[in-house]
Amino acid sequence: MRHGSIPGTRGRVRPITLLGDGVLHAPCAEVTDFGPALARLVDDMFATMYAARGVGLAANQLGEPLRVFVYDCPDDEDVRHLGHVVNPRLVETDGVVLRGPEGCLSLPGLEAGTERYDRAVVEGFTATGEPVRVEGTGWFARCLQHEYDHVEGGLYVDRVTGRRHRRVMRQAAKAPWNRTPGAAS
Repeated sequence: MRHGSIPGTRGRVRPITLLGDGVLHAPCAEVTDFGPALARLVDDMFATMYAARGVGLAANQLGEPLRVFVYDCPDDEDVRHLGHVVNPRLVETDGVVLRGPEGCLSLPGLEAGTERYDRAVVEGFTATGEPVRVEGTGWFARCLQHEYDHVEGGLYVDRVTGRRHRRVMRQAAKAPWNRTPGAAS
């Protein structure tokens, strides 16, 4: 594999949008141009995800309200899954619903027990417009559902209820990265 084809090596690290930014709370637009700008965005997304030590990142987390996400995430058997999906559709979720720890690069340092199916299937396209189908189980299924929520304008904290929701929102309100006091309450 040549160096330029390794995800993230050509991209630039960009600032990550944080909880409270409106771009995170609105459904993203379909990608219609599969040209060089999209390829650059995907490269930047990988570079930013790696710099932030994440396992997934959606375009709106870089302030780009487009239906794109990248991932480099293991499943429960420690098999690495690496790729990206443009215009993703969550076509299947099934299996057991498990509550597990979930965090987000847009809420750095925080996590909460979040319920997700242990199997998920996403269909969409690559940055060059080729159809792609991604199936995940365990931790990787959680990642796919998490990133799909982002392109739909949701965050994992939207799925957390009761005491867990109140706790993570209190932590967000007090977090050093929260530039707008009270915005996360």
